[in-house]
Amino acid sequence: MMKRRTFLLGGVGAGVLLVGWTAMPPGQRLTTSKPLPVEGTQVALNGWVKIAADSTVTIMMCKSEMGQGVHTGLAMMLADELDADWSQVKVENAPIDRIYNDQQSIVDDLWFRPDDESEIKRLAIWMVRKFTREFGVNTTGGSASLNDLWTPMREAGASARAMLVGAAAAKWDVRTADCTVEGGRIMHPSGRTASFGEMTALAAQQPLPRRVDLKKPAQFRIIGKPLRRIEAASKTDGSARFGIDVLPEGLLYASVNMCPTLGGRVAHFDASHLPAKLGVIKAFAVAPYNGGTGGVAVIARDMYGALTAAADLKPTWHEGPAAKLSSADIDARLSKTLDSESGHAFYTLGNVDAALATAHQKIAREYRAPYLAHAPVEPVNCTVQFKDGAATVWVATQMPTLARRHVAKVLDIDEDKVDLRVQLLGGAFGRRLEMDYVAQAAAIAKEAGGRPVQTLWSRQQDTQHDFYRPACLSRFEAGLDADGKLVAWRNTSAGQAVVPQALKRTFGMPDLHLPFDKTTSEGAFDQPYEWPNVRVAHAFVELPVPVGFWRSVGHSHQAFFTECFMDEVAALAGKDPVEFRASLLAQHPKHLAVLQSAAAHAHWGKPVAPAPDGARCARGIALHQAFGSIVAQVAEVSLAPDRSVRVHRVVCVIDCGTPVNPNLIAQQMEGGIIFGLSSALQNEITICEGQVMQSNFLDFPVVRMSNCPAIEVYIMPSEEHPQGVGEPGTPPIAPAVANALFALTGERHYSLPLDPDTVRLRTPCPLDPANTASKKTCPPST
Repeated sequence: MMKRRTFLLGGVGAGVLLVGWTAMPPGQRLTTSKPLPVEGTQVALNGWVKIAADSTVTIMMCKSEMGQGVHTGLAMMLADELDADWSQVKVENAPIDRIYNDQQSIVDDLWFRPDDESEIKRLAIWMVRKFTREFGVNTTGGSASLNDLWTPMREAGASARAMLVGAAAAKWDVRTADCTVEGGRIMHPSGRTASFGEMTALAAQQPLPRRVDLKKPAQFRIIGKPLRRIEAASKTDGSARFGIDVLPEGLLYASVNMCPTLGGRVAHFDASHLPAKLGVIKAFAVAPYNGGTGGVAVIARDMYGALTAAADLKPTWHEGPAAKLSSADIDARLSKTLDSESGHAFYTLGNVDAALATAHQKIAREYRAPYLAHAPVEPVNCTVQFKDGAATVWVATQMPTLARRHVAKVLDIDEDKVDLRVQLLGGAFGRRLEMDYVAQAAAIAKEAGGRPVQTLWSRQQDTQHDFYRPACLSRFEAGLDADGKLVAWRNTSAGQAVVPQALKRTFGMPDLHLPFDKTTSEGAFDQPYEWPNVRVAHAFVELPVPVGFWRSVGHSHQAFFTECFMDEVAALAGKDPVEFRASLLAQHPKHLAVLQSAAAHAHWGKPVAPAPDGARCARGIALHQAFGSIVAQVAEVSLAPDRSVRVHRVVCVIDCGTPVNPNLIAQQMEGGIIFGLSSALQNEITICEGQVMQSNFLDFPVVRMSNCPAIEVYIMPSEEHPQGVGEPGTPPIAPAVANALFALTGERHYSLPLDPDTVRLRTPCPLDPANTASKKTCPPST
């Protein structure tokens, strides 16, 4: 996962880069292996930008737009270096080519702390980048898009600009150094001027520049501006097309009824009773694909008929290895693992055993987090037409390269026979990194006689056949000296590992059982706190529950564990939570600045205004680094008369490097907070006899407008490389709320979700000892 093929030239000024095919052709990220497809008067100046005779600038997008605003942010970066007229910029999905392979998200998965400056880390990053730029895949995830493409997109814009200037200078017989560009026009002091469109054909005849000067931050004209989303108008007028909106001619519809038990498959089914009025064309068994669950598919003339018929089928099942598993079993397994294993240490420093043995005060605690579903608003869907030995696929996916590969595999055709068209994603949060629904849709399309088929899962199927955020159990010990200073910190968590499962089901790799999947401990071992003696570890647990990448992955629960325990240690030391954290950040000034900024904006230390109904409020704080960004959040919380938790205000401060678009950053912080708050207060996935008990937003609810807090977002100024914003807003909100609850009630919360009202949403499992008195039962299994 090596960064793009760019090298600083020795002896050349900073910002002058060697680009193109010159040094190591396989490593460049500027020119595609095949010419970009063009329409009308368009001319491609490199693999990222096309310009038409009317000066329309089309920027190629290799990242999926799922509401995070990535198309806007990336277009801004290229357009700024190009000096384009923003009103003439549009975007287009890029073809599949290795210059678009994602690199940064894989680098971020290496098991190093952010402040590790070792040569080993540098070598590992170099090797990973070199490998992934040749053999990687096009991926949108890990909050890595702007980080990954910060240099390639700007370099592409600067390169195209140089070619346009070169063309104008040659035509006017003037020096290129005397030409300037602004707002899509090339100008010369003599008064000559030309639009991009007038010069683009001549520019294409210019050689690809070997060197380009990238702008200094003071020269940015578009980067840093709060521009509205480039796709906003289409979403407003309804012309935007998501995966579920695809309507090719002759479209049929399919739905699936999958085995209720995770990992199961069909034993037998009878579709003869389905009424003709449902318009059923065909019903057949589909195998489990890519780590998913098998079931029965129904193709019908309309979606109502497909959904109704699929739900009406009563197959018998071959239940998988999860058939006897319940949430109580899982919790016991995690606890037993921590009783017997010390786990793989991701970070150690000093002698934590000796420091704990001599500590003046000690504290030990245990925290829990449940499985969670992704639950994007747009349920799983994929449309495929398989005809004449070729396939067209319309799909909302985060991994188009692999989607094409798996469709080709299912249909037994070459990859170049698959025309994959990425649609807008109606949410994803990691769910659309998976290939199960894509492969399943391809298998269903094989049965449609050449007509296109849209496979759409019901909300229940989507919720009950996800790849879940792993459940996790975490134990802490800390020691203080006589002055209340932290001298020891030990943390060991237990839970499933996502990466081995994902590698197996997506890439066909064998079970590696490697002990160092960073995502299991991220958010625990990689935080900036200057622990004098520390050991942070994770014990891996094998369970037959499919787990996947959920928004902010390990950070989503490890931040809750770490920041809640940090607050508890501060209380034991008799220190203010902000003051105590600050004492552990002496060598991390950026983190300290974010922490202090959040405290100042939230009026930390001053009385909190009561809730609108007069109830007492309290504040809690959390600081967390994830995906390169540093985020601190302060939550103001009260309790309703029924003891349910109410969050009234959240103050969020982020340092994400150069703020490419402040509007997008604020939106992503707001969305991440609401997403995290839904899970912090209400959400959990429980399992009974291998079956997921939740089925819809009724029992897996989201924060509504009526109970959404006021959110204030403050962005720290920076000129550094931009970092992630799609996920870092989620981790701190749960601990900030939990810490506020302690300040309010004096009671600690050690498990998620935090709101006791959530218990009433659960369907109890009779196998859980805590629910043996309940008359409710699990969904029936055959």
